[in-house]
Formats: sequence, structure tokens, C-alpha cells
Amino acid sequence: MLSPKNIERLSLYRRILTELKQDGSEFVYSSRLAELSGGNAAQVRRDLMATGYSGNPKLGYSINELILSIDDTLGKSKCCSAILVGVGNLGKALLAYFKNQGAGPAIKGIVDCDKSKIGKKFSGYLCYSIDEIPTLIEETSSRVAILCLPKNEVQEVANKLIKAGIKGFMNFAPIHLDIPDNIFVDYIDMAVSAEKVAYFACRINKNK
Repeated sequence: MLSPKNIERLSLYRRILTELKQDGSEFVYSSRLAELSGGNAAQVRRDLMATGYSGNPKLGYSINELILSIDDTLGKSKCCSAILVGVGNLGKALLAYFKNQGAGPAIKGIVDCDKSKIGKKFSGYLCYSIDEIPTLIEETSSRVAILCLPKNEVQEVANKLIKAGIKGFMNFAPIHLDIPDNIFVDYIDMAVSAEKVAYFACRINKNK
């Protein structure tokens, strides 16, 4: 089984490969992928071996074939469905991002606790209420939930989502969820990330 870090790197490679393809490139060497991804060629080759695809020693990797191989490895061809919960500023931004980039799981529905948003459309998606979660998940066969909720609401909603069949969370709320071990969660804390960047940026400035 691939580790979370393997998944992150393969996803990054796919994005880079897609950009190279759009620029007209047909082949790429592992050294070039390493340069563009900030890694090293040996790591790139090990990661790509997990996809079962081998490059040509003279030409490198076929970009088209490698994209398809990574897609198949990550299961994108199975179109894992997701719902987004919380249509505030962050939720709206994520809807636009996923729609424009074609990245990540396919969003099939959106949910919000705010009654003023229920029944309205955001980025083409009809907003459902929290009470409609079981029906929405059943109809869309979603297994992933993207949580963009205030921290005082997210645990209760996560419990309902798990009960309805959700198996993985992308959590933007600044809180650790109390959930079963068989549920996967990726915590994305932008405040922590900003603190980290600011800390090292200030240190670099002082050390000049």
C-alpha cells in the first residue's frame, strides 16, 4: 500500500506532467521531474515504479502514458466522489478550485448548516441541508467529505457523515476529530502553515 507521502508526490508529479503536456512536451526524464518537484531523481524513479510504468532509457517517460498510469494508481479513473460541507468563503473558493483544476475527488454535492443557503446554487451545485446528508451520500455514492466548518460544528457533522458512509475527510477546521481508526483524515491547518512560513522567513532575514 502507498503511504500518504507517496500519494502526495504522485499527485504533484501528475500536476507537473499535465503542465508539461499543455506546453507541448511529450517525454520527460526523472531528473527533470525531480527538479520541478523539488525532490531527487532516485525518489522520483522509486515513486513511479509503484505505478508499474517504466520509461525509455533514451527518451525518458512518455508524459501521456505516465499521467494515465498515475491516474490508475491513485484511482482517479474510478472517480471517487466527495461532498463539500460548509459553503462559506473557504468552501466557495475550494469549489472553484476543484472545478477549474480538475484535481482531487469529483465533488458531487454541497451541504451547509445555514438555512439561508439551503436550496441555492453555488458554482453550479445545489446546496443541501445537514439533515439531508444520508440521502445525498446514498445518491452520489460519496466516500469523501471536505470539511469547511467552524470548529464548534465540525465534530457533530463528522459523526453524521461517518454514520452515513463517509470513509475519509479533508478537514480545514482547526480541531482534531474524534473518529474511528478506520476513517482517514487529512488535517489542513492554514494558520499553522502560515506560522511556519513566517517563522522561517524571519530567521532567514535575521541571518543575512
